[in-house]
Amino acid sequence: MEMNNVIYHTPVLLNKSIYGLVTDPHGVYVDATYGGGGHSKEVLYRLSKKGKLFAFDQDIDSKKNLISDTRLFFINSNFKHLKKYLNYYHIFKINGIIADFGVSSHQLDTPSRGFSIMKDGPLDMRMNKASDLTAEIVINDYEEKKLYKILKEYGQVPQASEIVNKISSHRKKVPIKSTIDLVKVVENSINKSSKYKVLAKIFQSIRIEVNDELEVIKQLLFQASELLKIKGRIICISYHSLEDRLIKNFFRSGSFDNDDNRDFYGNVKKPFKKIGGLIIPDLDEIKKNKRARSAKMRIAEKI
Repeated sequence: MEMNNVIYHTPVLLNKSIYGLVTDPHGVYVDATYGGGGHSKEVLYRLSKKGKLFAFDQDIDSKKNLISDTRLFFINSNFKHLKKYLNYYHIFKINGIIADFGVSSHQLDTPSRGFSIMKDGPLDMRMNKASDLTAEIVINDYEEKKLYKILKEYGQVPQASEIVNKISSHRKKVPIKSTIDLVKVVENSINKSSKYKVLAKIFQSIRIEVNDELEVIKQLLFQASELLKIKGRIICISYHSLEDRLIKNFFRSGSFDNDDNRDFYGNVKKPFKKIGGLIIPDLDEIKKNKRARSAKMRIAEKI
């Protein structure tokens, strides 16, 4: 098994996640967010020659990191198309699925991708570079009410109204084209003591909108509940409260709004049972990889 990637991304909670995932070495597994291939490599290490791993990633850059292994099937697509592609391969049930919903280190560290508040680049933020919607369109073309809603709902951004006013006033004169342009436009509306924290929330909010991140997580969870065999495992690693709330609620009740999902007769329809509690990185992992500090992992089993 060979791997071509350099330091593309350091996988978070690697050992704990794969230990909780692979229950049958002869089974079929899915890595919904291939990235640098770190999680996939560990899954393949634990599989027998009969095992299979289907890896999804919408970012074309991730293909540079492909592991040379006949048991690996790479699909350059968003994981919202999980069921469609697995059916194409005549896979109708799986033993486990792992999804790490974070932005990769490669994406953050590549200025041309526009994800970082620290690096000057175009206002892009697309995880799929073939998508039409970019951060530049969101910032320059969205109505003020919609932009305000994005900042408040996706980032709980303080002074969101003032920040939107600054963006609106500026874009009437000249379009906001780059990440540094955006930072300069809004930074005077932010307290210096919390500048980088608030800027990160602004960028997070726009990124979620550009990639429709919450909706695709919902689609993944629904499809996983249908595809997993009984006692099959699902592992989700999230990085902000909106993602984690969706995962926690769906694992608990089969719905996203914390209301029990009931059938016609009033019986609760729970697709999963939780395995253990919330798992977070320990101090040693955070020291080695500071981007792991906000990670939250939850494990559930199909019932």
